[in-house]
Amino acid sequence: MQRYFLKEDLTDYQNQPISISGDAFHHMVKVMRMKVDHRVYLVTKDQKAFIARITAIEEKEVQLNWVEDDLRQQEMPIEVTIASGLPKGDKLDLIIQKGTELGASAFIPFAGSFSITKWDAKKAAKKIERLQKIAQEAAEQSHRTKIPTIETLSSVKQLVEMKGNFDVCLVAYEESAKVGEDQNFVKGLKQVPVGGKLLIVFGPEGGLSKEEITVFLQHGFLPCALGPRILRTETAPLYALSAISYHYELLHK
Repeated sequence: MQRYFLKEDLTDYQNQPISISGDAFHHMVKVMRMKVDHRVYLVTKDQKAFIARITAIEEKEVQLNWVEDDLRQQEMPIEVTIASGLPKGDKLDLIIQKGTELGASAFIPFAGSFSITKWDAKKAAKKIERLQKIAQEAAEQSHRTKIPTIETLSSVKQLVEMKGNFDVCLVAYEESAKVGEDQNFVKGLKQVPVGGKLLIVFGPEGGLSKEEITVFLQHGFLPCALGPRILRTETAPLYALSAISYHYELLHK
């Protein structure tokens, strides 16, 4: 069944009629060709998921009624925020799409020293809006109950100022393996309690500069390697999220 996120607040979704319009209406009726009695998953703004049945299809909206709650746990036990140095081309699209499928809670693009891509301040809002739509579509596809947040473009200085918002902050640094810090990733995960918040910083193509690494370390970020191989900027966040999912959702299940 298809999944859609509701934009309106519902005070009593189990008993009140539900109306869907806009993009979701178009997708239901024009793309999926849904009819009366077809069922879909809906998710409220407070992350309650349930099955609903279409009772009527009108000119610009679909009417539905609640059928039953979906009580499956679809979210990661911890909140993982991915900070990505602006990469080239559409790599950030890929990071957000696949990172959403793998359970990330938020994404922070930042301008790194080695970032070739530059965001025009006037166009940044539209870029964030487009990336937010990618996250929503990926959340629907992967049956999430939460749409990850795409934060505004940040700097290294702003990232370190956010440290207090997280239980653990890691920075992926390929040189870490060379100095015996290949276990820091595991150590960091063990320090995050269930329900806690983790921030992981990834550099753009070319990685992070020594000056940037120094700043992160001075502010208490833990440097870590992600295995013995050098990963591309779009691969590293997906590796980390997969390992986090295994650690929290499979290993200790």
